[in-house]
Amino acid sequence: MKEIVAQSGLPREIPLSVLLGLSDRGTVDWGRIRALQLEGIQQHSLLKIIATVVCGLLVVQQGLGDINPVLLGLWFVGLLGTYIYTGFLFRKQSSWRRKTISRRDMWLNHFSSLAGGSLWAAIFLMFAFSSTPATMIPIWSILICLMVGAAMLFSAIPLSSILFISVASASSVFGWYYVGSVQIATASAAIGTLLIAACLMSGRSFIDRRIAEASLNEKSEVVSLLLKEFEDTGADWLWQTDTSRRMSHVSPRFAHALGMKSDEIEGKPFLQLMAGQAWETGKFPTALHTLAEKLKHRDSFSNMLVPVQIAGETRWWELSASPKLDDSGIFHGFRGVGSDVTEQRESADKISHMARFDTLTGLPNRLQLNETLGKAMETADKWNRRCGFMMIDLDRFKSVNDTLGHPVGDRLLARVSERLRSIMTSNELCGRLGGDEFAIVIKDAGDPEYMEALANKIIETLSRPYEVDQHTLYIGASIGTAIGPRDGRTVEMLMRSADLALYRSKDEGGGAHNQYEPTLHVHAEERRVMEIALRKALDNKEFSLNYQPVVCADSGGVVGFEALLRWHSADFGFVSPAKFIPLAEDARLIVPIGEWVMRTACIEAMNWPTTVKVAVNASADQLTDPGFLPMVLSALQESGLPAQRLEIEVTESIFLREGTGAIEVLDQIIALGINLSLDDFGTGYSSLGYLRKTRFTTIKVDRSFVQGAAKKVPESLAIIRAVVAMADSLGMSTTAEGAETEAEVKMIQQLGCRKIQGYYFGRPMQPADARELFNTFGAAGQAV
Repeated sequence: MKEIVAQSGLPREIPLSVLLGLSDRGTVDWGRIRALQLEGIQQHSLLKIIATVVCGLLVVQQGLGDINPVLLGLWFVGLLGTYIYTGFLFRKQSSWRRKTISRRDMWLNHFSSLAGGSLWAAIFLMFAFSSTPATMIPIWSILICLMVGAAMLFSAIPLSSILFISVASASSVFGWYYVGSVQIATASAAIGTLLIAACLMSGRSFIDRRIAEASLNEKSEVVSLLLKEFEDTGADWLWQTDTSRRMSHVSPRFAHALGMKSDEIEGKPFLQLMAGQAWETGKFPTALHTLAEKLKHRDSFSNMLVPVQIAGETRWWELSASPKLDDSGIFHGFRGVGSDVTEQRESADKISHMARFDTLTGLPNRLQLNETLGKAMETADKWNRRCGFMMIDLDRFKSVNDTLGHPVGDRLLARVSERLRSIMTSNELCGRLGGDEFAIVIKDAGDPEYMEALANKIIETLSRPYEVDQHTLYIGASIGTAIGPRDGRTVEMLMRSADLALYRSKDEGGGAHNQYEPTLHVHAEERRVMEIALRKALDNKEFSLNYQPVVCADSGGVVGFEALLRWHSADFGFVSPAKFIPLAEDARLIVPIGEWVMRTACIEAMNWPTTVKVAVNASADQLTDPGFLPMVLSALQESGLPAQRLEIEVTESIFLREGTGAIEVLDQIIALGINLSLDDFGTGYSSLGYLRKTRFTTIKVDRSFVQGAAKKVPESLAIIRAVVAMADSLGMSTTAEGAETEAEVKMIQQLGCRKIQGYYFGRPMQPADARELFNTFGAAGQAV
């Protein structure tokens, strides 16, 4: 009989040798099937004993007078002993309660059936040799009943029933032939043959039913596992191995994930499929070694991230599995689920890269520099070594921006970063702090001559001419260096010391390198003088506000202005905000200056159309000042400006000060109906987390993304689309900063940003010029 194996691994036809329990084939758990067979006949064990006793007594009664009483008594005792002993032996060992039975264990039942059949055969032959045919008829009837009972009740184990029927039938045929009743002998043979055939059919039906039940249970387990894992981990497909860790029961989805056919995968080592071409070399990734150990030691694992080679491409799979054990604890392989998480991993890597690298230059950003410097200082302190922090500021870079525009300036920064990257060794990490400021972490700064040589090489390299957009540009670099832990025991202190050294280099006219030393307090004194002048600036009315327009991307109408602070000092002349704003924050002057800006901007905004808003920048120091909210309310009340026409702009730096209460203040600002804007989105830190903390009205997309999008840079386009989609889903508006050309404006409009701010629509201007602008562009929603 030919064995045909279904896709599930269960036989559609059972070979005779398997049916009789003489061999095992296929992937069916025949030990479990044998246990169910034995359980099936043991359910009738008591009936078997009762029937044996009754039939035995009838035979004894019939044989008295014809058969030697001693032989008859010995036969009856042997019959009772055989059946009762077998019954109690099975009950004592609880064999029918075992979850799996070997073929060897089944022979006890076969021998029991053979012994019982032999005893009944013996008594019939005794009657054939000692009595008349008329006396044999009742005994033959009892024998036929026992054979029919064995075929009906005990066919769960066909071989045991066949042994009993065969021996009993053979004795019946021989006995009747011996007494000359050939017709009854022939009938006995026919009855025996029919009963044996019935046993085979009934046994096959029993095993088919049990296999179907086992298959259904297995499928139910698989479905339950797959559904559970899908709910827990989002699994895509099921995989299964045998005891030798080779693939079995390959699902179509798993085969599709590997780009192969199911029959090509069946029987192959699971690790070979994962490793791809690396299987031949044996150079496996660490994750595959971990997976191999888990499989080897039969350990469960969950959400294991594994690189898989498919057609020469590395894909990332997330696998979960557990060993498959039967009810007796016997290992049958692994069963698990998996899913392809390549896209999710790439997205996570990209987000992580954005959080730690500068978008414009590709260099590490401030966050990564801080982390690296912190680790370098820990190592230096542990091993009594020195580390260094070098701050670099570009000379004459501002003039490039002012004369040639920000696009050229950005390309120049990219060239600068390339030159810095070419100088670095494994001992240094170079990054961009922001603007035209760069920094270098020196892990081992024990050699002063090395530090000096590195600084001079950086100055010399960055001072070479640059060719950008057919412009020959000349800039330089000023450098300040601090040595840790000598010049600072913390990251902040060391960076501050390097910053003071940089001030010295800038004061020397640029193109210089200075290391931190206590004499730099002289420079701090000079800053103190500027601080004094800054403290008098409010009273001397040296501050003024410029306003840069923000327009509607669709209509071009003015929807608002950003108020920008300017300082023209009687002692120092025009001072850049980049210089005096940090000084004002350090001197704790930013709160009164910010109050003046807020009140002045609100008053000026009342001269504009009622649809136009005014945006005022607020620092973390202002937000954490207890009088900030009362001051804002006072400014709105005194000016008469509605709260919805005021927008307060903050940068991501406010979220770096944990425990300051700035986030609570932002929530109160929103509750008052005042708009809230997040400036410089995504340029320095991981911004996505902040959007969970505070519900901003507007997200300002940094100019670097805008310019990249205008150049069709895929990353910039994708980022702006993502920001716009995210903002729309959160009910926020988007403002694109730094739009300077018509191409950039058109690209912004195509990408769906709602508002635009940049030189294309106007530079920061005096209040009178801002009012005049309405005659040119108009306010959004109004005719010009």
